[in-house]
Amino acid sequence: MLKTRLLHPEILQALGEAGHGAQVLIADGNYPLLTRSSAAAHRVYLNLAPGLLTVTDVLRVLVDAIPIEAAQVMVPDSGDEPGIFAEFRELLPTSRSSPSAASRFTTRRAARTSPSRSQPANSASTPTCC
Repeated sequence: MLKTRLLHPEILQALGEAGHGAQVLIADGNYPLLTRSSAAAHRVYLNLAPGLLTVTDVLRVLVDAIPIEAAQVMVPDSGDEPGIFAEFRELLPTSRSSPSAASRFTTRRAARTSPSRSQPANSASTPTCC
């Protein structure tokens, strides 16, 4: 019997197949997954209805299920830090014996999908696990 809150079979399979340094992308519906990720990536779609499952809901469960070494998020072109980043930092684990994922929380510019718009700042979080 599993002792973790994570019970989704496809996610458990993908995490079980991941090795050290594997990246887990948590993205909302605005992220261009098909064009911005590897064709070999294991994809699990959790979209049931708008607002019912958020990026932070998924991160909250993953934090209990896997070791997270680092996290990277996209920032808007303006460079302003969205408020959700503080929630990401609160959710990420800390450890006295090693650098925490919260202290290795990095940002990167959002990739442009067209000359006139970029992805929303809270559309993706990429924890590096294992």
